[in-house]
Amino acid sequence: MTDPLDRIAAALERLSPPLPAPADPLAHPAYVWLDGTLIAARAFAPLPLAMLYGIDRQKTALLANLRRHAAGHAAQDALLWGARGTGKSALVKSAVAAVQAEDDDIALVETTALDRLPVLFATLAAVPRAFVLFVDDLGFDNAGDARMLRSMLEGGAEPRPANIRLLVTANRRHLQPRDIAEQESAINPRDAVDDHLALADRFGLSLGFHALDQDGYLAIVAGYAAAHGLAFDPADAIEWATRRGSRSGRVAWQYVVELAGRAGRSL
Repeated sequence: MTDPLDRIAAALERLSPPLPAPADPLAHPAYVWLDGTLIAARAFAPLPLAMLYGIDRQKTALLANLRRHAAGHAAQDALLWGARGTGKSALVKSAVAAVQAEDDDIALVETTALDRLPVLFATLAAVPRAFVLFVDDLGFDNAGDARMLRSMLEGGAEPRPANIRLLVTANRRHLQPRDIAEQESAINPRDAVDDHLALADRFGLSLGFHALDQDGYLAIVAGYAAAHGLAFDPADAIEWATRRGSRSGRVAWQYVVELAGRAGRSL
């Protein structure tokens, strides 16, 4: 090997730690699908559902769907969409943990590799357990990727395994960006619109998450603060959110972390 780039690549490969052995798909509550290998999540400890405030309707709908799936009944793929920091990802993990606590056999598998989904489907299809594949913060700039996913969800030649459902979070309701020019340039403008909406339509359960008003934000801060024995000043909490330029569950939690730090406490 005389090429310096080849030598560098070989040295880096030797230094890279090998992937762990594939995890037992029946043994763990949560996994990560990484480079074609199912790896047990190192720490799966979501917030209790009761700590997620202001999204009771979304909790009820997602829990009911997950319970059906865990029981082997018909269940929907779910799209959780809306404003950033409003609890979409937290609800996915907390709802799965809540169903697991009811002694239902269901596991979470987080993945970002959409092109490897067929391999993951094949890996889990024969496992006697319900799985939810969690794709966080999904968005597309490439129409080909969107078409690939919607074919896998519904419409492809090979059906998706019955023991697998997808839970996807996204900031956009329809997943793909839309441009007003698409209606001007298309021969049939409705065709362009339908193409963008076709992926979102594959999700039988669509749950919207919306920006909080001030009272909702303060209620979340109060709930977190009470759970950790911290006092707070509403005016200070509002100032924190104003500086952040957002009122959300995420900003409320960050404020509570700040309160704990000021008090010399850990969370």
